[in-house]
Amino acid sequence: MNDAYIIKGYRTAVGKAPRGFFRFKRPDELAAETIEFMINQIDGFDKSTIDDVIVGNAMPEAEQGLNVGRLISLMGLKIDDVPGVTVNRYCASGLETIAIAAAKIKSGMADCIIAGGVESMSFIPMGGYKPVPGYNIVSKGNEDYYWGMGLTAEQVAKDYNIKREDQDIFAFNSHQKALKAIEEDRFKNQIVPIKIDEIYLDNNNKKQTRSFNCNIDEGPRKDTSIEALNKLRPVFANNGSVTAGNSSQMSDGAAFLMIVSENYLKKLNIDPVARFVNYSVAGLPPKIMGVGPVKAIPKVLEKSNLKLNDIELIELNEAFASQSLAVLNELNINNDIVNVNGGAIALGHPLGCTGAKLSIQLIDEMQKRNLKYGMVTMCVGTGQGAAGIFEIL
Repeated sequence: MNDAYIIKGYRTAVGKAPRGFFRFKRPDELAAETIEFMINQIDGFDKSTIDDVIVGNAMPEAEQGLNVGRLISLMGLKIDDVPGVTVNRYCASGLETIAIAAAKIKSGMADCIIAGGVESMSFIPMGGYKPVPGYNIVSKGNEDYYWGMGLTAEQVAKDYNIKREDQDIFAFNSHQKALKAIEEDRFKNQIVPIKIDEIYLDNNNKKQTRSFNCNIDEGPRKDTSIEALNKLRPVFANNGSVTAGNSSQMSDGAAFLMIVSENYLKKLNIDPVARFVNYSVAGLPPKIMGVGPVKAIPKVLEKSNLKLNDIELIELNEAFASQSLAVLNELNINNDIVNVNGGAIALGHPLGCTGAKLSIQLIDEMQKRNLKYGMVTMCVGTGQGAAGIFEIL
């Protein structure tokens, strides 16, 4: 089989939802501008040779509905030739698109695919506008099929004995690592500057417009402390331990990568930055969906003929501190190689975008450290886990 190579990858900064700097920026526009920026980094690139645009999205409706993948292809590439498709595996949607693109390239079905994801949690509420649980499912005692992520985080904390104090320390450290990364410009080469035109009223009550570029993640908080986190009330359960401070932030963002075959590399006469090694997904009880990586990680390692010790850097999506700690504890993962620049508790979690965003962050950081194998992994709603392995070239 062919190998699948990554030659470019860019993301937006991540904005807070629903009142952050992307609150009025449509997700299709956000994604299209990210793709357009990426294409412009390749001199003389022929956009018509792209085989597909695969877009991950966890709530594909309203402003990100109507097969938003095809709309993003049209808007970002500004030609009719390239098709587009939307993929939904909730929080793993962005990573799933990379895996689909790589599988098509490895099988010979394609030579060049743009893959990634976008999510606006400012425009679309969690769960969408009209969730309709199946009565027969609920009446048979399977309410957990529809549990929100917060309830599953509480269940994981209970089942895996994750203490509130440890969750708050984990959350604090996520912010500290993210703030340090921003101060050191660790994300600078990854981020597409997105221009925002904001309308406001001046002192004379007249409409004015000001423009600014969004190129720094909005989520990390300099004012947070362990003491402040300790004072927050549980959100999802009486006497619970999951708070707004030790949970991932609702966010807006987009991220995309260009994945190609070896023949396409020769055509472009360009060196790849990484090879997509393998990918696995796994299922588990929905009520403890947060520990999905515990099942997905061993699965992808076995398929790749690798061991956990071979993985030098890991991006583990911090949906909640409780589930992140449970995963680290259960697999005995070295915390020093996990989320070295902070995670979703500080940087945000734009659902369908996150898998692609984490892949871009992983590849960039591994290049800086001259490492070989890295992994992106996350839990997934309704009881799933996902894990993908990358090799830096």
